[in-house]
Amino acid sequence: MAKAGTTTAYRPKKRDYRQKWALLFCLPNIVFFLVFFIAPAIVGIWYSFTNYNGLKKMDFIGLENYITLFQDKEFYKILLNTAKFALVSVPVSYCVSLGLGLLLASDKMKGSTILRILIYWPTLLSTIMVGLTWKWIFGESFGLINYLLELAGLPKIGWATNASAAFITTVVAGAWAGCGTNMLIFIGGIKQIPEELKEAARIDGANKWQIFRAITLPHLKPISYMVIILAIIGAFKEFAMVQTLTNGGPGTATTYMIQYIYTTGFQKLKVGYSSAASMVLFVLLLIMSLVQSKVTEDKD
Repeated sequence: MAKAGTTTAYRPKKRDYRQKWALLFCLPNIVFFLVFFIAPAIVGIWYSFTNYNGLKKMDFIGLENYITLFQDKEFYKILLNTAKFALVSVPVSYCVSLGLGLLLASDKMKGSTILRILIYWPTLLSTIMVGLTWKWIFGESFGLINYLLELAGLPKIGWATNASAAFITTVVAGAWAGCGTNMLIFIGGIKQIPEELKEAARIDGANKWQIFRAITLPHLKPISYMVIILAIIGAFKEFAMVQTLTNGGPGTATTYMIQYIYTTGFQKLKVGYSSAASMVLFVLLLIMSLVQSKVTEDKD
């Protein structure tokens, strides 16, 4: 022991070189994030307060873009289109993903591995390829579905000219493209549920539906919340697939927020105005994420 009145020299702990290596390996991703995400976000915020059109010198105009945006009826129409798309596509994607997860979670099922690969495969495709694939399926004059309807003696459906039909195509294509990842997430969650709980419920006479409702679904709540919020954000950010599949038509029936921002900024050359719309979209997604997190915390 050190004598009273004396001080013990402080010796710094040896540096953990593993932390250095971890930081070194993370550095490229950090640089990538700063250069391609943080920096453009800062530039976008600045543009939203200017009248920049991509060509001439920009002038600072304060909140004028935001004031004009909140008075723009077209903006509210597009926002409503996007909310409608999310309201329909998210439950569809969730139910399909959960159903596939429940079906393919068991390794005892023959061919489950192959089926998982086939269902996950569309996730590896670019969204443009997804749009082109479904455009071939839903094409009016050359589409597979209309060809089958014609063979059956039924009238063709105007997938590109009917607003409701075009909306359905975007929902189906979006759910098909995104269900693979969510399915794997659900499979991972289902495998974490103790089998003893299910076995005890079976002994007590519970059927499959009762086991699902009382055991499986409650244990999947955290995963469900994560899948739902990611699906909502994905729906509000949908662009390339819809652009390729319907080009936002007919009219603006399937024009969603990212298409509106793209068209306004790059076709109408209102970069400042489209940046303001981007900031509004960012705030909306942030609010939804915070609300979802709060709900998750309260229910936990």
